[in-house]
Amino acid sequence: MKKVLSIGVVAALGIACIVAINGCQPNRMTPERALAAREVELKLDQTEREQMKEEQNAASTAPLERAPLPEGYNGGKAPKDATLTAPDTFKVQFVCSNGNFVVECHRDWAPIGVDRFYNLVVQGFFNEARFFRVLPGFVVQFGINGDPALMGQWRDATIQDEAVKQGNRRGTLTFAKSSMPNSRSTQLFINLNDNSAGLDPQGFSAFGEVIDGMNVVESISAKYGEKPNQMMIQEQGNAYLQPNFPEMDYIKEAYIAQ
Repeated sequence: MKKVLSIGVVAALGIACIVAINGCQPNRMTPERALAAREVELKLDQTEREQMKEEQNAASTAPLERAPLPEGYNGGKAPKDATLTAPDTFKVQFVCSNGNFVVECHRDWAPIGVDRFYNLVVQGFFNEARFFRVLPGFVVQFGINGDPALMGQWRDATIQDEAVKQGNRRGTLTFAKSSMPNSRSTQLFINLNDNSAGLDPQGFSAFGEVIDGMNVVESISAKYGEKPNQMMIQEQGNAYLQPNFPEMDYIKEAYIAQ
């Protein structure tokens, strides 16, 4: 009802403007009248976009309950503290600036990658991390910690490659890597399309998939594309990203869910 009323009010105001400009000659289209009509159309489009965004955020999945910290976790945040073995399957709740989504991980898909991801989530590594690379129809990438001091400890903490058992289909979660062998560390991406044909042969091993909130993943802002300089992110963290890319979406918190 609010949507109908708001659009009706905007339309009525627009009609009033047109009448004021053109007097009582409804059949005469003048440049001024055309401009006023265009302004009404733009206002309606903006109103609808804002309402659609509000509806999308409201419809995003409610956060799942947090699981207790696993036994054996010592509270550390360095690579040396990443010694936990992940469960066979588990869920991770992402609470983000644009909504929420849930990833389910499968250790039998890529056990080395899953163990690394599990430890990073338990340590809170992804909290406040930005989605710094967003390419619509391809991937959304994250995994550089906003604190350069902490990120510096993880930069060279790489893990071994492993066989690709699951394709990089839409919604799957995969570690990013360079062309060098055994170069996976903390950066990950979510596939926004079926990228199996291009990424599977390169050895990108998917280990999880979005099971709720894929619409939220696809609505992550792509405004900045690949503009952020990854070296600058590594060196300055969020102190570089926040002032230079203020509308970049980010992870408020990621945790193991029950």
